[in-house]
Amino acid sequence: MIYVTNDQPRAVTVGEGLAVLIAGAGPLEQSAQFDRGAGGAEANVAVVLAQLDVSAAWLSRVGDDGFGRYLTTELGAQGVDVSAVAVDPTRPTGLYVKERGAGSGAANDLGADASRMHYYRTGSAASALSPADLTERAALLDGADLVHFTGITPALSESATELTRALLARPRQCLVSFDLNYRPAVWGSRIDEASEELDAHIRGADVVFLGADEAEEIFGTGDPAALRALFPEPAQLIVKNDKHSVTGFDGASWIEVPALTLEITERIGAGDAFAGGYLAALLHGADLRTRLRYGHLCAAAALTAAGDSAKLPPSQDLRRLAGLPDDSWAGLHYPAALNETIST
Repeated sequence: MIYVTNDQPRAVTVGEGLAVLIAGAGPLEQSAQFDRGAGGAEANVAVVLAQLDVSAAWLSRVGDDGFGRYLTTELGAQGVDVSAVAVDPTRPTGLYVKERGAGSGAANDLGADASRMHYYRTGSAASALSPADLTERAALLDGADLVHFTGITPALSESATELTRALLARPRQCLVSFDLNYRPAVWGSRIDEASEELDAHIRGADVVFLGADEAEEIFGTGDPAALRALFPEPAQLIVKNDKHSVTGFDGASWIEVPALTLEITERIGAGDAFAGGYLAALLHGADLRTRLRYGHLCAAAALTAAGDSAKLPPSQDLRRLAGLPDDSWAGLHYPAALNETIST
């Protein structure tokens, strides 16, 4: 069943959703069975927002196939409004296969707990996203407080790039959030356009998320202060550092917040979870420090679990941990902290 909210969603995420086939541990050619999941950056963010009491809609395109029906049903079941997902009668739903290592040392096997993605999204339904999709959903976008998309969306096709440009060019009635998410393989033959396009998207958004490593690759620096000087336009610039912390700029103010100590199970989806946590806290009126802590907590939930979409702890636990003094926060180990009594 497709889930439709009775109220206007506060947030709209725009981009491709993907069916995920998760192989058993070991070389891919030896995997006889695959688990099924739902993925895609913007879809992942919508799921996190919905868990944090922010009504969220996902605007996308899927194929008229079982994978497309699975995606809309799965996201709808998690509280996301999928009424803005168009069904393409000719193009397929994109998918990817997640290869998981067993550390056996066998030929083609990855290290234990390592993973590798194999994407099958060329010519997908979402690659046909265009400004017409925005026109058809103008009321949804006009009523939102936030629109979010990533650098994967313009990489899908020229028409998808036109869509994201149009999002930035619309009369600004809400915040526009953009996560760099640089994926060279998705740009394909258009890779030479990527730097200029992503630069323009950063400058045109209100809230921007950058990974220090990807920023270094594209713009020549991963240093937060240098990136802020390079990109003064976004009101909020969030830089995920290589040194296990995140630096957040909000206007002239900035703060650096350390991440939580944890054992990583799966890295896929952690950046989306961080963005979802930050944006939810922003829409709930939290200060910069709390927004960054919510991002870290949601990312920790993704990092310590299998699957792309983070399953978050109860909201009261998130509030309690996000409100701790700095010294208590710095000593947190996740997920053990969920069950600890910590002095405030």
